[in-house]
Amino acid sequence: MSNEAATATTAAEAAPVPESPPHGLGASLPASDARAKTEGTFPYAADLWAEGLLWAAVLRSPHPHARIVSIDTSHARDMPGVHAVVTHEDVPGTPRYGRGTPDRPVFASEVVRHHGEPIAAVAADHPDTARIAAAAIMVEYEVLDPVTDPEHAFEAEPLHPDGNLIRHIPLRHGDPDAAGDIVVEGLYRIGRQDPAPIGAEAGLAVPRPDGGVELYLASTDPHTDRNAAAACFGLSTDQVKIVVTGVPGATADREDQGFQLPLGLLALKTGCPVKLAASREESFLGHVHRHPTLLRYRHHADAEGNLVKVEAQILLDAGAYADTSADALAAAVSFACGPYVVPNAFIEGWAVRTNNPPSGHVRGEGAMQVCAAYEAQMDKLAKRLGVDPAELRLRNVLATGDVLPIGQTVTCPAPVAELLQAVRDFPLPELPTEMPEEGWLLLPGGPEGAGEPGAVRRGVGYGLGMVHMLGAEGADEVSTATVKVHDGVATVLCAAVETGQGFGTLARQIVQETLGIDEVHVAPVDTDQPPAGAGCRGRHTWVSGGAVERAAKMVRTQLLQPLAHKFGMSTELLQITDGKITSYDGVLSTTVTEAMDGKELWATAQCRPHPTEPLNAEGQGDAFVGLAFCAIRAVVDVDIELGSVRVVELAVAQDVGRILNPAQLNARIEGGVTQGVGIALTENLRTPRGLVRHPDLTGYALPTTLDAPDIRIVKLVEERDVVAPFGAKSVSAVPVVTSPAAIASAVRAATGRPVNRLPIRPQAAVVTDR
Repeated sequence: MSNEAATATTAAEAAPVPESPPHGLGASLPASDARAKTEGTFPYAADLWAEGLLWAAVLRSPHPHARIVSIDTSHARDMPGVHAVVTHEDVPGTPRYGRGTPDRPVFASEVVRHHGEPIAAVAADHPDTARIAAAAIMVEYEVLDPVTDPEHAFEAEPLHPDGNLIRHIPLRHGDPDAAGDIVVEGLYRIGRQDPAPIGAEAGLAVPRPDGGVELYLASTDPHTDRNAAAACFGLSTDQVKIVVTGVPGATADREDQGFQLPLGLLALKTGCPVKLAASREESFLGHVHRHPTLLRYRHHADAEGNLVKVEAQILLDAGAYADTSADALAAAVSFACGPYVVPNAFIEGWAVRTNNPPSGHVRGEGAMQVCAAYEAQMDKLAKRLGVDPAELRLRNVLATGDVLPIGQTVTCPAPVAELLQAVRDFPLPELPTEMPEEGWLLLPGGPEGAGEPGAVRRGVGYGLGMVHMLGAEGADEVSTATVKVHDGVATVLCAAVETGQGFGTLARQIVQETLGIDEVHVAPVDTDQPPAGAGCRGRHTWVSGGAVERAAKMVRTQLLQPLAHKFGMSTELLQITDGKITSYDGVLSTTVTEAMDGKELWATAQCRPHPTEPLNAEGQGDAFVGLAFCAIRAVVDVDIELGSVRVVELAVAQDVGRILNPAQLNARIEGGVTQGVGIALTENLRTPRGLVRHPDLTGYALPTTLDAPDIRIVKLVEERDVVAPFGAKSVSAVPVVTSPAAIASAVRAATGRPVNRLPIRPQAAVVTDR
């Protein structure tokens, strides 16, 4: 699919997909699980069952901060139908775990540090019995004052044995005395977003005869989860197996490890299969959220609008435990200036513990928060200079060969100017000229809204975003895959979990293109396979897809080598197309099935990108493998009397490296943009004094189809990254990062208000002095 073919599309209208081969890279192959999901036969974890099944329930703290005086489980243990109760005393191995930093207890023992922290778990013969028994556990608390303001965490008493400061990154780049003719400042706040995964967080633990346990979970990183579970259970990794059940979809760490570990402990203690299906409230209390962030910025520019220096302070609220906050802070500090050329940058970043709910990996972590702030600063600069906001951005955009503030040279394609020009020049949606009765549906606030058409103002704003792909700062990114071929059928074994990013489809396409075999199956994932890592930041497209490609090419060589030898030519002179093997001169022509001659061929391969390095004491280093960029133009209508906002259209241009599956790529971009609409306007998990308010989907407002705007995919730039397999880039995270900033920019344009907080509150869009 060429750039010219990537015409504008809408969320309501499927992207026009050109005619393409029925299989292979570049074709719009449907997802292998699409039919099962639409027909309701997809095997979700909540559907699992086993003979002699027990049900689990977890007792959670009602306080954000308290000292545990005593725990009395006798009433729960004596209840009919209860088979086991476990607390911190029943953890035989390592009592702490964590995605990045293992600082989180399986069960609180001496102190609780956040609302909803697990205290104990129960296994019973009925789910209601388990819940009643958990509620019967008597816990005496000494309630303590919670530390909920991250700015107070620096002086507060330590909330954790490791202290309140998780990480501090001081970035120093250029001349500290540099100054510009124009200086603008801003203070920005980003709220707490919940990933709100579709489907219940559920799992089944089954004890094994060897004293081990099998966990059936919708895990997105099974080997990491397996290692944490084995350490907690006091078992070897060989005694713990995780089988990945159907994952409904994930935009974050989907399964809370604090939910998995009690499940396994109960199975080991009772000797029976144990199932746990978390309620939506438990999910809100248990899993990690996007980091709430406080950002202070000062931008310096010369009289022509060229950036001279950026100064910033970034404070991430990690909540009670570290999790992946160190990684999120590295991204926030590294991308604090955005996709712009900034010769001098001085950034201070901190991640601190509080008594708020834990924060962790959510799509675009770190990069999303700073994008909202630096784009607001660019709007302020444009207003001070009297320059068009898009033109000011074009004067400063990053390009291949430029240097990031961390000192790393951008070696990958960085067509930022091309992306911005594409959305700027795309025709604006027409203004409504008449307002019939049904036209009220189009007003901010929707049907039955109290607004008047005369109070509606339209605004146009821009956002430029960037994210890194794969891990960073020396993370060892590696994946292993095996490809087997027998009787004309290929099977792919790889522990890359299909979370909705399309890896299962991609793996089929790779094998189809490389081997010319139509029927390709991707085996279910479990920890008996070699590790493939977490499903985030485009990892599986890059490292797992790369491993599949290498394994398939090794099988291709095994297949073609005998033929090449027989006809006295090299394998490079043979090609496989539509299941047929032909030579360059037409002398050889046979089918793949005939060439196989009943044999089974297989190969295993790894893919490991080039290494990176940690940021040094001044925030410098080649920390990232690759970067992806996006430009979005937002058009919004704002009722300036009520402060209600309707996103009319989002025009998107993105550098994608190479389009591997056009329909799937369009869907991923549209999904990411819509998630950004929620961040910008509706999603804010409120935690007054550390208590989670309305932990359900009634109180937490996710965007619906009524909130989704027209999404116009204006341009997809296919400039391949030569170090990436297939040359493809991650596509899901960067529109999430960019769209909230673009929407806020458009609201500023419509109202003239500063809009320095996300989600945008109605009072921030009200204009009183008109």
